[in-house]
Amino acid sequence: MVESEFIPISQPFIDEKAKRYVSECLDTGWISSQGAYVTQFEQAFAKYIGVNYAVSVTSGTAALHLALLAMGVSAGDEVIVPDLTFAATANAVLLCGATPVLCSVDKATWTLDIDDCAQLISRATKAIIPVHLYGNPADMRALVTLSKEHNIVLVEDCAESLGATVDGHHTGTFGDIGCFSFFANKLLSTGEGGMLTTNSEHIAKKIRVLRDHGMSPTKKYWHEHAGLNYRMTNIQAAIGVTQLDRLDEFILARRDQELQYRSRLQGISDIVFKQELPGAISVNWLFSFCFLSDDNGEKVEALRAWLRENHVDSRPFFFPLHEQPPYKDERFVLSQTKLLSNSGMSLPTFIGLKESQIDRVCDLVVEFMHTYRED
Repeated sequence: MVESEFIPISQPFIDEKAKRYVSECLDTGWISSQGAYVTQFEQAFAKYIGVNYAVSVTSGTAALHLALLAMGVSAGDEVIVPDLTFAATANAVLLCGATPVLCSVDKATWTLDIDDCAQLISRATKAIIPVHLYGNPADMRALVTLSKEHNIVLVEDCAESLGATVDGHHTGTFGDIGCFSFFANKLLSTGEGGMLTTNSEHIAKKIRVLRDHGMSPTKKYWHEHAGLNYRMTNIQAAIGVTQLDRLDEFILARRDQELQYRSRLQGISDIVFKQELPGAISVNWLFSFCFLSDDNGEKVEALRAWLRENHVDSRPFFFPLHEQPPYKDERFVLSQTKLLSNSGMSLPTFIGLKESQIDRVCDLVVEFMHTYRED
């Protein structure tokens, strides 16, 4: 019996053009943060997103950290973040000496719950960080209104939503600053890396200074601020330029993959998919779904084990932040996040994933669902 090929949850896509550009960097010696590709990537990214300025950095986490520092978030401040997100969102707040305040998420969209967010605003609230989780835009209309009413900074966590839109405008254009990640599993990948987007020249200049050790841009080795080294390398930017050229192609390919998954799995009564808000168009970062019935995650773990046995990788949803030691919160409303987290999982999604592979994954899910019985 021939063993089935392994299907990973994700894998990066690097074409020949990227290899040529990287070789050029190596041949010319422009391998660190000083190089033409850095500027080219930033300018092309800003144009694609539809903002005046884009500033490249070492990671999505660095982008979040710099965004909060640039907006003056510090000790004594509170920043509202969703309870269901990767820990980097809350970690960036802690790195500024501020306090992350955990907000519940909507069970249909998996994004920040507006009503709970409004109730959490206090005199100490400095910022809100909506996360466009799994590529699904948060309710940016409501959040823009809320932030303006209370004079609160709005920083978008777009780590998973590059290419997603609301009313025809890209995520990363609604808040004061948008933060993107280019980790290896993202729609656009530079291995590690990130980007900040803004329409404010003042904010962009401040971010660039903080990114470069806090050094004056006009007086070499003179430091007006205590900054950080969060600069993207020319090699990473070279890869980013080639990926950005093909981003629309990548988005369409992943959308087709999502449609194929949905078509095959939508007949299973216990499976539900994320819901988009009116006017929002999500991107398929990782194809994800939830089980309607809550069984403390037993069904998710059983399905993931079944897929592993058949050489298919998968991912559970993020653990709720409120359960984890650095962010512990016992508000009762956050218990609903645990139900969502326990019931969710993601299936293989990447450029190069074949239709036949998706069919095989879906066949395995269907077979599992026909045989699984809750205790």
